[in-house]
Amino acid sequence: MPLPSRLIKRGNVYWLRCSIPRDIKKSYPKTEETFSLETRDYQEALKLLRKASAEVDDRFDEHRHHLARQQEPALPELSDAQIKHVEDVYYAHLLDEDEEVRLDGLSDTDFDAYEELVHNMEAVERRSLARGAPPAFALSEAEEVLKWNNVDLKLDPASPSWPKLIRAILSAGVRAAAAKRQRNEGTPVETPAMPQANPTRTAPSASMIMEAWVAEKSRAKGGWTPATAKANRLWTERFIELVGDRPLGEYAKADARVFKATLLVLPPNWTKTKALADLTMEKAAKRAEALGLEPMAGKNVNKVLGFVRSFWNWAEANYDDVPSNPFDGLNVKISGKARDERHPFTVAELSTIFRSPIYTGCKSVRYHNTPGDLVPTDQGIYWVPLIGLFTGCRSGEIIQLRTEDVKIESDIAYIEVTDEGADMSLKNSGSRRRIPIHQTLKDIGFLRFVERQRKLKHVRLFPDLPKAADGTYSTAYATKFGNTLKALNIKHGRISFHSFRHCFEDGCRNSRIPLDFVNALQGHSQQGMAGRYGHGLYGLQLLSEEMAK
Repeated sequence: MPLPSRLIKRGNVYWLRCSIPRDIKKSYPKTEETFSLETRDYQEALKLLRKASAEVDDRFDEHRHHLARQQEPALPELSDAQIKHVEDVYYAHLLDEDEEVRLDGLSDTDFDAYEELVHNMEAVERRSLARGAPPAFALSEAEEVLKWNNVDLKLDPASPSWPKLIRAILSAGVRAAAAKRQRNEGTPVETPAMPQANPTRTAPSASMIMEAWVAEKSRAKGGWTPATAKANRLWTERFIELVGDRPLGEYAKADARVFKATLLVLPPNWTKTKALADLTMEKAAKRAEALGLEPMAGKNVNKVLGFVRSFWNWAEANYDDVPSNPFDGLNVKISGKARDERHPFTVAELSTIFRSPIYTGCKSVRYHNTPGDLVPTDQGIYWVPLIGLFTGCRSGEIIQLRTEDVKIESDIAYIEVTDEGADMSLKNSGSRRRIPIHQTLKDIGFLRFVERQRKLKHVRLFPDLPKAADGTYSTAYATKFGNTLKALNIKHGRISFHSFRHCFEDGCRNSRIPLDFVNALQGHSQQGMAGRYGHGLYGLQLLSEEMAK
C-alpha cells in the first residue's frame, strides 16, 4: 500500500518529507523539509503527520508573510493629503528646474523660444484640465513623481486615484507656468523649498490600514472565518464612512462618540428594513429615530464598538503615530447577567425536543420534522443536540469534530475539543479541552456511532452537516435547529442551541460540581491549577469523576 503524501520510511522509522511550494521555492532557505516523526507505528505516524504537516505549512506561510513585508504593497487609493503633497513636490521641481535653466544663461533667441514654450505648455495644461482628457506626458510625469524619494508611493494600476493624481500634475504645471511667465516679465518668484518625505507615508489613511488588518487576521492559522472578517470589515468601513477617511492620528474621542451615538438609534438589521435599506448609516439613523423604530440591543452596540476597537488596537501595535484608542471606555452599560440573554431549556422544552420526530420517527432525513418511521441515528441531526446537552459544547465545536477527536485513555472515553487541523477553529485558546463522555451518551450508542463512522472511513464525525457560505458550521446548523424549534412550537427569542450550554451548566451546579471543574468542562479561560484540568491522565480522571455526578 503506497504511503500518504509527505510520509516516507527510512529503515523502520517514519519521516515527513515535503517539497517546497513553487511560489517560494527560489527564496526558501531549504530545498525540502525533512525530519523524523520518531515512531515506527504506522497509525501513530499518520496522527503525527497531520500535526507535522500543519507546522510545515505554517513555516511556508510565515516565509510568504516575510516576503510580503519586504515588498511594499500598492496602495488602493491616495488620500487628499498625499495627492496635495505630490502636486507641491512637482510644482517645486518645475520652478527649481526653471531656475537652473535661467542660471545657465539664455541667448535672446533661446529666451524667446523658451517663453513661447512656457505659454504653449500652460495652454495645453489648461485645456486638459478643462476637458478632463490628460495628455500622455501627464501620466508619465505622475508615474515618475511617485518614485521620487520624497514621495515614494506605489499606487495600484486600477486605483481610482489616478485621475486625481494626473489632475494634480496638470495643476502644478499651470501654477509653474504662471510663475515662469512672471519671471519672464521681470517679477521675482522664489522657488519654494522642496517638500520633504511625504508626511502621510508613516500615517496612511484608516481605510488603508483596515485592509492590512483584515488581510493579516484572515490569513493567520486559526484566524478569522469569512463571516468574522466580513463583520469586522463592514462595521469599520461604516465608521470610516461616517466620520471620514483620514490618517489615524487625526481621529479623536469625539469621532468615536459620534459613531456610538449613531449606533444607539439604529435598529437591528437596518439594511433589511424597507424604509432604511438604501440609506447611508448616518441618514438611516436619523430616519429610524424619526420613525420611532426600536434600536438594536446594547450588547449588539458593544459588539460593533468592539470591532472598531480591535482595529484600533491592531493599528496601534503595527503603525507609528497612532493615538490611544478612542473607543476605550465607550461600551454601553448593560443591566442583568449575560445568561439572561439566552435561557436554558425548561424541562418541558427538553421533553418536547427529545420526543420530536427526529428521536421517535421522522419521514426522512430531509423531512426530519415530519413524523414517520425513520430514526436517523447515523446522522448529525440526531446526535448534535444530545452532545450539546451532555457536554455543554457549542454547535460549531461539535459539528467540526473528527472521528479521531473521540478518544479513550485508561478506560476513560472523552471528546477532545481542539483547533489543531484543517478547517478547525475555536472561540478562543481557552476553548481547547477534554470532556469525558457522559454515561447516558454511551448508553444510547454514541461510541457505537463513532466506530461506525471510522469503519466508513469518514474523517469528520458528521459529514452530513456542511459549512455555510460564511465558512462556519454553526450558521447552517443554527437555521436547521431553529426550524425544528419552530416546528415544535417552542421557539422564542430567549432560546437557541446555546441554551443546551446553559442546561449543562445548571446540571453541573445542581450536582454540586465545583466551579473550577465546570469551567474546565465548558472551556472557560482560567488561571492557576484550575486551568490544567483535562491535561494529563490525572486531570482527565478528576473530570470524569465530576462528570459522573
